[in-house]
Amino acid sequence: MFWLVTAGVIVLVAVPMARVILTRRSAVATAGTRDVGVYKDQLAEVERDLARGVLAPAEAEAARTEVARRLLAADRRVQSGATDDSFERGPAALALGFVGLALAGSVWLYLEIGRPGMPDMPLQARITAAQEARENRPDQLSAESTAPALSVEIDPAHAELVEKLRAALAQNPEDATGLRLLVDNEARLGNLGAARAAQQQLMDVLGDQAKGSDYTDLGEIMILAAGGYVSPEAEQALVRALNIDPTDPRARYYSGLSLAQTGRPDVAYRMWMGLLQESPPDAPWVPLIRSQIGNVARAAGIAPPDLDAPSPDAQAVQDAQNLSEEDRNAMIAGMVSGLAERLATEGGTAAEWARLIRAYGVLGETARASAIWKEAQTTFANSPNALDLLRAAAQDAEVSQ
Repeated sequence: MFWLVTAGVIVLVAVPMARVILTRRSAVATAGTRDVGVYKDQLAEVERDLARGVLAPAEAEAARTEVARRLLAADRRVQSGATDDSFERGPAALALGFVGLALAGSVWLYLEIGRPGMPDMPLQARITAAQEARENRPDQLSAESTAPALSVEIDPAHAELVEKLRAALAQNPEDATGLRLLVDNEARLGNLGAARAAQQQLMDVLGDQAKGSDYTDLGEIMILAAGGYVSPEAEQALVRALNIDPTDPRARYYSGLSLAQTGRPDVAYRMWMGLLQESPPDAPWVPLIRSQIGNVARAAGIAPPDLDAPSPDAQAVQDAQNLSEEDRNAMIAGMVSGLAERLATEGGTAAEWARLIRAYGVLGETARASAIWKEAQTTFANSPNALDLLRAAAQDAEVSQ
């Protein structure tokens, strides 16, 4: 149906354009022929007026001369149009070629950047659909039940050791070290659901002593067990991780993945680009981001980035190593100022706002940290998870009151 409508639109556009080009000469010729007829009628009218005595002989002669002059000129135009047919044919063909090229180029461009068959999606409808999809997405256990099983070659000796570890933990379920080993080994055996359960048991054992990396481990194993899907439970674990350490690169990567899956590719793009600029080239999340950020950018309506271009941030870090402490502090202050300006003009993620609040706190600029914290509360008023992240940053900067 889509292509039928497209073909109809092309015909509706192309036919009138082609008709104008092809009929231009014939329209001129038709007009010239009509003028010849009019002037012949005028000559006959002059003769009738002379016969009735309406015109004097001298007046009739003058009128006859003027009409005859116009008649000859019109006849010459008609004859010229007939003899210039071969001259007209070349430009007409060239113009038709441009029309066809423009239409073909339009179709190609749409196939390249458009999405044939996609229904109309106004902004408000997209926001509503994304919110509904987010609220109704499957939970962790549902996602695990439909995730494809991993095919792993199992070493019998290794499997036997893991079985002994399970038995030992059944006798001592609060052994944190043993639970960490069990998580790792269950994952190596491809038992991702069992690894996730062991990590949750570990979190119960750690309680308030759990670190940000422990919550990141929980979110990561949940995502792997769900086949790459970020469930609400995994997202909660990542939020806890970023509350403790907003700079955690694994938590930032997976949070970007969650945003991309729940209809916010624009925020995911900014988060991933910031992470790419800060990360060393051999970081394990870098190839994952590089393989996905093009699609995320296109989904957000952003031109895909040139990832092979040199990173100015990386160069700045290298240059900073050769600076004096005073100059290095000045550079850091400049980078913080640049982040503040970007957030003020373009916006950013909650993690970026939290990073700015902490940066001002470290620099001792508590007034600015407090102002950013107040502005962030308004910006993220409808996002409890973001507010938790920002509140933790404000507490670190001692401006949460």
